[in-house]
Amino acid sequence: MRTRTTPALALAAMSLVAISGLAACSTTAGNASSRSASAPTDQAASSAYPLTIDNCGTEVTFEQAPRRVVTIKSSTLELLLALGLEDRIVASAFSDGPVPEAYADAADDVEVLSDKVPSQEATLALEPDLVFAGWESNLSAEGAGERDGLAALGVATYVAPAACKDPAYMPDPLTFDTVFDGFEEAGAIFGVPDAATALVDEQRAALDAIEPSVSGLTALWYSSGDDTPYVGAGIGAPQMIMAAAGLDNIAADVHDTWTSMSWEAIVAAEPDVIVLVDAPWNTAQSKIAQLESNPATAALPAVAEQRYAIVDFPSTEAGVRNVDAVASVVGQVEELDLR
Repeated sequence: MRTRTTPALALAAMSLVAISGLAACSTTAGNASSRSASAPTDQAASSAYPLTIDNCGTEVTFEQAPRRVVTIKSSTLELLLALGLEDRIVASAFSDGPVPEAYADAADDVEVLSDKVPSQEATLALEPDLVFAGWESNLSAEGAGERDGLAALGVATYVAPAACKDPAYMPDPLTFDTVFDGFEEAGAIFGVPDAATALVDEQRAALDAIEPSVSGLTALWYSSGDDTPYVGAGIGAPQMIMAAAGLDNIAADVHDTWTSMSWEAIVAAEPDVIVLVDAPWNTAQSKIAQLESNPATAALPAVAEQRYAIVDFPSTEAGVRNVDAVASVVGQVEELDLR
């Protein structure tokens, strides 16, 4: 992926963007470094527009398939790549690491707007017709812009449905059906329902082919934290992945996606396996060092015998990596030979 350096816009430039109507620029490249959007596909032509969606409590209407998209977070970027929509992406931001090898070629020409959440000025400079966010918090005054403000400028916003935080919209619990429904909704928005159906069919088949552990093993999903560990709780992606892998989450009774958990409680639970999240800013190896340097956790059989399964950070959020994460955890647990 190519990195783009975008200077902040002056107020006059922002006014010009507002007046010009960003939505009307969806099929032209107003920026010299932006790539032209591809021509509408047959699927898009046959889709029903206008399409109105209640997205995390915000009503969004699409008059046509988005042509110029800024993605924020790996989950949104990788979904569009999986749907074959790389030509619609004018830039990506706040990705959590390299894309999977299967999408590497498609991602080569996608420009990187920012390693963090982009500013509204930098986002508007690309003249997008849609900002596709992985988290609701990406769309704020301090980030890419508030949803109402962007809408007033002709820029639609859409948050990955699995990331909705309002209790009325947050998946409770998150399931693979919910994740796949999100793929189908994206297919409708972007006018590629057949591609979305094919993606879901492929992922369902791969999930069905996985043989989960039947050994009744307990597990801790250790995401981050030293003094107080931050772990996967009972209704989010970690629970969904562990359950599909046949592991019993020791924090499953906590009604949340993530939670803090004391080392004392972890020691008392004595998990058979520890699932470690590997992120560039908080590696699996750093967590192993923490577990082995703490006298209490060092005595745990799972630590002493290095009963670890490692997943990359993007796999911990609802998206196209979740099924592969299940298969990876199952394979790593099998290698531990804990029967």
